[in-house]
Amino acid sequence: MDETRSAIGSDHLLEEARVDADVFALRPDYRALLIVAEGIEPGPSDAESERLLSEAEASARKALESRPVEELPHVAAWREAYRAFGAKPQRTRNSLEALTRRAESGLPRVNRLTDIYNAISVLHQIPLGGEDADRYAGAPRLLRASGDERFDTVAGGEPVEEHPELGEVVWTDDAGVTCRRWNWRQGRRTQLTNETTSALFILDVLAPVDDDALARASEQLLSHLTRLGPSVHTAQRLIAAD
Repeated sequence: MDETRSAIGSDHLLEEARVDADVFALRPDYRALLIVAEGIEPGPSDAESERLLSEAEASARKALESRPVEELPHVAAWREAYRAFGAKPQRTRNSLEALTRRAESGLPRVNRLTDIYNAISVLHQIPLGGEDADRYAGAPRLLRASGDERFDTVAGGEPVEEHPELGEVVWTDDAGVTCRRWNWRQGRRTQLTNETTSALFILDVLAPVDDDALARASEQLLSHLTRLGPSVHTAQRLIAAD
């Protein structure tokens, strides 16, 4: 496994993060860029996050003028990846597809931290998850599920515990699943809140997105994260197959 660390910090979430070989066997082109941002000052949506969301919405509308969502190159690649582990992409859409579809009529306005990463995801056409790093129990790991792992979610407005399907690709920590079906649905336990001051972001990439495109997305994300307080500092790590 080729693992590239940034020179900034050595947070245990990054140092100990893993992607299992079984996942790379499904998609050897898969890369995960993990970014930790600490020292964030929480705040509501603001003029800059509104500007970024509006830019993302316009970008999505332009991209969909000539083709449907499912034919956008990276969306199509993720649909193929979902089929490889038995998921039905027309029923459980990857986060990029779900956000791009929603962008046509308007992305949600949540808080400035969530707004930023949702907008970057749509603008750069990359699935991008954001979670509260302080709520992690151990480091993140991407693996094929045994089916016994716990997933803390909501159904019918009530908290419930579910389990992934056997062989499903999931992000986990020591306490259970943090995101099901690679980048479909995040759990409640590690979700961002209006009090989050330390966040973990995961950018999931398949071909045809190359490393230069991934770098552009991460650079824009970092530039917006660093304006969320005078003490914000970040670290990142790229995990890829040999």
